[in-house]
Amino acid sequence: MDVTVCRPGELTAAERAVWTSLQAKAHLNGAPQLGNPFLAPEFALAVARCRSDVRIAVVRGADGEPAAFFPYQRTAFGVGRAIGLGLSDCQGLVHRPGFAFESGELLRACGLSVWEFDHLAAEQPGFGGHATASFASPVIDLEGGFEEYASQLSARSASFYRTTRYKDRKLGRRVGEVRYVHDERDPAMLRVLMAWKSAQYRRTGRSDRFAKRWIVHLLHQLFHTRSDSFAGRLSVLYAGSAPVAAHFGLRSERVHTCWFPAYDPQFAQYSPGLVMHLRMAEAAAAEGVHQLDLGRGEKAYKESLKTGDLTVHEGWASRAHPVALGHRARRVPLRALRNTVQTTPALYRPADRLLRGVGALRTARAGEREGRQREHTDHTDDSGAAGARAPEAERPDTSRGDRG
Repeated sequence: MDVTVCRPGELTAAERAVWTSLQAKAHLNGAPQLGNPFLAPEFALAVARCRSDVRIAVVRGADGEPAAFFPYQRTAFGVGRAIGLGLSDCQGLVHRPGFAFESGELLRACGLSVWEFDHLAAEQPGFGGHATASFASPVIDLEGGFEEYASQLSARSASFYRTTRYKDRKLGRRVGEVRYVHDERDPAMLRVLMAWKSAQYRRTGRSDRFAKRWIVHLLHQLFHTRSDSFAGRLSVLYAGSAPVAAHFGLRSERVHTCWFPAYDPQFAQYSPGLVMHLRMAEAAAAEGVHQLDLGRGEKAYKESLKTGDLTVHEGWASRAHPVALGHRARRVPLRALRNTVQTTPALYRPADRLLRGVGALRTARAGEREGRQREHTDHTDDSGAAGARAPEAERPDTSRGDRG
C-alpha cells in the first residue's frame, strides 16, 4: 500500500481537486454518503487550523494516482480518532470506485494503533467490519424538489405540516413579518446562535460544546469558508427585526448537514425551530441540494421531518498493540453505557429528567451570579455617575492586587 501522510495544508492543489472530484461523483458510483461535507477537504483544513493533531493519509493506486483520502486525528501515543470525533456526523475514507484496503495495513502506515469512529459512513470496505454498533441517521430527501417533500410530509402527518405552517403565520401576525435568510453573512448572528446553544446545553444539563475555544474557532473558520463545492452555512429566521431561530451547518454540492440549530426560548410557543427547518428545506432544494442530513440521534423533531434514514456506525479499528488494548478497555464501557441509555426509553426518560433538573439548578445559580454582578455594577455606576471619585476611605485597597 502506497501511503503518504501529511498535514492538511501540505496537500497539493491537484490532490485537493481529486478529493473534491471523488466526492462530486460519489452518488454516481453507488456511495452517496461520501459526498457529505464532513468528508470534504475544506472541513479537514478548518479543523487543522484549530488543532495541531490533524493528518491526512493519501493512498495511491497502482497507477500512482490518489485512490483514497483518509483524514484523522492522532495523539502522540498513536491513538487515532475520526476527524472532529464527537462533532462530525460522517466519517471515513473518501475513495474511488473499487478501492479496497486492509485496515491494519492502513493504520500501520499512519502510525496508529487504534482508530475510533462514531459516525462511520456505510461505504467503507476496510472499516465496516470493525463496527460495534449501528444507528439510524434521519435525512430529508429533496431530490424531487420541495413540493414533493411537502406532499410526502403532509400525506404522512397532515396535522404536523398544517400546524407548523399555521405557527409560521401566527408568528408573523403576533411578532412581526417572518423573514428567512438562508445564507446570513453577519458574524454577529453566529455569536447569537452559539449563545442560544450554550444556554440550551446548560438548561438540559448537557456539556456546553462552545465552552471549548477550539470549537468556537472552528465554527468561525467554517463560516468564512466558501467554494463551489463547500460552504459553512448560517441560516436565520427573523420575526420583524428580531432573530427567533438560527442554524449553522455545512453544504456540499448535494448535501446540507443540519448541525447546530437553536432558537430564542421566548418564542417557543411558535415552534420557530420547526418553522426554520421547513424554510431551510425549501431554500436548500431551490439551490440544488438533494438531501438534508439531520444527523444521528432520536429526536422527536427529526422523526417528524425526515423522509428516511441512512446508517452510520461506531466502533474501533485496531492493531495488536498495548496502546490499542488500553484505549478500548477505557472507552468501551462508557460508550456501551451511553448507547444503552440513549436507545432504551425506560432509561433515557429518567436520565433526561435528571439532566434537565441539574441544568435548571445550574441555570438558576448562573442567574443569581449575574444578578449579583449587575447589582455590583449598578452600585459602582451610581457612586461614580458624575465622574466624582469615591472618598479615600471608601475605595478598596488594591495595593496588594486584591480585587475582591
